[in-house]
Formats: sequence, C-alpha cells, structure tokens
Amino acid sequence: MATINVDVEVKNLIADIIEIDADKIDPDAHLVEDLDMDSMMALEILASLEKKFKIRIPEEDLPKITSANAVTDLVKRHL
Repeated sequence: MATINVDVEVKNLIADIIEIDADKIDPDAHLVEDLDMDSMMALEILASLEKKFKIRIPEEDLPKITSANAVTDLVKRHL
C-alpha cells in the first residue's frame, strides 16, 4: 500500500472545501481569519477527514481546526 502524505492530502481536502487553490494555502494561515472558512466548512472538513483517513475525530476537537498545520497534526494524532 502506498504511503499517504498526510500534509498534502489535508491541504488538498481543505482547498476543495473552502474552494481555493491548494498552492495558495499557507500551512500556518488561520483558516477562519485568513481563508474565510465558516463553521459549516469546518464541520465538512472534519467529516471529510474522518472518511478519507478512516479515523474518528471527536467534535470537541473542532476548535483545533485553525490552520492546515493544526489539521495535519490532529489527523496524525488520530491515525
């Protein structure tokens, strides 16, 4: 099985949901303040991460979805 590059996959997933080019996402950019993510997008990101990586992320971790790096760290903790 091929190794999954979590950083790239997370960035692409976020880009699809917030409708921005993945190359324009700074890993440290704040998703809400810098990239105009709203709460529904955050929930969609959470659900998509769970489906893509076959993991369970508790809803209380939703506030941790602040940047691409934070999301990547969250996914890696649950893998």
